[in-house]
Amino acid sequence: MLLSILSGVFGHGEKSDAEVLAIQAKNGNNEAMQDLLYSYAPFVKKTAAQVCKRFIDEHDDEYSIALTAFHEAIEKYEEDKNASFLTFAHMVIRRRTIDFIRKESGRYEYSFDFRSNNEDESRNQIVDEVTLKRFGIQEQIEKRREEILLFEKMLADYGLSFQKLVQSSPMHEDARRTAVQISQLVAETEEYKTYLLDKKKLPIKDIEQLVKVSRKTIERNRKYIIAIALLLMSDLHYLKDYLKERLN
Repeated sequence: MLLSILSGVFGHGEKSDAEVLAIQAKNGNNEAMQDLLYSYAPFVKKTAAQVCKRFIDEHDDEYSIALTAFHEAIEKYEEDKNASFLTFAHMVIRRRTIDFIRKESGRYEYSFDFRSNNEDESRNQIVDEVTLKRFGIQEQIEKRREEILLFEKMLADYGLSFQKLVQSSPMHEDARRTAVQISQLVAETEEYKTYLLDKKKLPIKDIEQLVKVSRKTIERNRKYIIAIALLLMSDLHYLKDYLKERLN
């Protein structure tokens, strides 16, 4: 049953240097803020470059946007809610850079992927109400069954199955959220997404630089992370909505 599969335990490591500095900077330590902005400028550029698909330097508007987003991530980082500071910062930089590109170009191809949590919740509620009225509960159940079968086939291409996921899925709520954030990181980062689709495995070396769990932990939970990343990248809307409900 999908209820059993989409739940789990993900270990937490000790605070990284970035997290220690972020917490200090958020609490008003200007020296920590400057150290953080200086030390992680390459990280900011790399994240912006991933979005823009070109080299970014200090003279680019995108770099200014990304640096501002990094500062925003420092101010908004909550140790008890976010997987790690760098993971959180990566997400914020990507979203703000994409918002800037969208505004400048007038195109909206990115908008459906990067809504805020509140916008997602409002949209999901509206979609659920419309669907219930239009198709009825029974047809929703049938659609979910169809999506489960499609997801099963998708997992099979990666040597995975529901049974294997049940055996290896995380268990605790906080840890599960961390695992899902890693999956989201993969699904929202084009080069990680391409790596997963082409090589049928996670870019663990890159991921471990952005999260506070160990490489061993990522490898131990790779089946779960891959499965959720595939789901987030898919058009299986009912299952994705179900996942969001389970995590709220």
